[in-house]
Amino acid sequence: MKKPAMVVAGVMSGTSADGINVALVRIGEQEGSRANSVTSSTVSWQECALDIELLGHSERAYPKQVRAAVLAAMNASRASVADLARLNFLLGELYADAVLAAVRRFRTKVNLVGCHGQTIYHQGELRPFLGHKLAATWQTGEGAIIAARVGVPVVSDFRPADMAAGGKGAPLVPFLDYMLFRDLRGGRIVQNIGGIANLTAIPAGATASDVIAFDTGPGNMVIDAVTEKLFGQPFDRDGKIAARGKILENVVNHFTRDKFFKKKPPKVAGREEFGREFVVDFLSCCRRCIKEDVVATATALTARSIVNAVRYVMANNSRASKAAFGEMILSGGGARNATLVAMLCNELAPLGIRIRFSDEFGLPSEAKEAMAFAILAYETWHRRESSLPSATGAGRAAVLGKISFP
Repeated sequence: MKKPAMVVAGVMSGTSADGINVALVRIGEQEGSRANSVTSSTVSWQECALDIELLGHSERAYPKQVRAAVLAAMNASRASVADLARLNFLLGELYADAVLAAVRRFRTKVNLVGCHGQTIYHQGELRPFLGHKLAATWQTGEGAIIAARVGVPVVSDFRPADMAAGGKGAPLVPFLDYMLFRDLRGGRIVQNIGGIANLTAIPAGATASDVIAFDTGPGNMVIDAVTEKLFGQPFDRDGKIAARGKILENVVNHFTRDKFFKKKPPKVAGREEFGREFVVDFLSCCRRCIKEDVVATATALTARSIVNAVRYVMANNSRASKAAFGEMILSGGGARNATLVAMLCNELAPLGIRIRFSDEFGLPSEAKEAMAFAILAYETWHRRESSLPSATGAGRAAVLGKISFP
């Protein structure tokens, strides 16, 4: 029996900790669909038979003090338990406010919320702790608060179920990438550039087990940090500062030899790898250099690490190497950095890969991750697995998240 459509609010806060993205998505089920395209923000996909319509999306910045508290909590060697508990509840209130504001703006009602929460710690690898080896993650933002304020069930805390199945807990967005961008005729690289950059490689005619996905390294995180340190600006708008600088190739070469880049997928990154300590080292290597050159070099590091990841995919996966990757589909805040995009275009051209943007497919780049968690929440609500073991390294697919009721 065909299930009635639901309107799901997807809520995302990325590692840049710059604010809250909300996507309102109408999701229904269509049996026997053979469509595989996105037009006017609508997609039908054969395997999961979903009709997806993006009704609207919105962004709101964290209050300055909240952003400072979030950044201080990330990868902190010491933190107040009381403050972390309060932050969890406060973010729940802010997420609820963001959903309610989006509902009013787009004059709709929601049936379900899928909230990723704010990552303050992610350790995808097993490490010793109190006589045990374990992986751990923490996305804060209390789902029960959101459910109570919005008045609908909330799916949150998506990553632990995959980690319990032996996965890294990330990336999870490749479920959406595969659903929307799988193509029978050609292979595609779907590249999101948020605070961290992540890649989904989808060979032509791929099945779910053919998908290759992993974090490629820093996205905007290092660029933003050095721009704020050197110019007092939160980010390099449109890449204009980097455009005035020259790339310090010796610095780029040095940091692309970082241990993270030597790891084989599946792998994940966060502020634990590219946060405060990494930025201190980066600035130390660039000391006495022209400030614009430092920003240009940070931008080149992101571009080079992405291209190196593409080369790895093409060289080390037999399924992928037989398929021509003709397109890279960009999304995330980095897609608005013209200098970064130009660097990617120049380095990908010899590989025969042209750049397109998710906006061309009816999916605004800033809405993509929030939309992904709306769809993941919908799958969880229907008790269906939505992780891709080929992306996370888990032993099996998992039903993701925990449900809070109003």
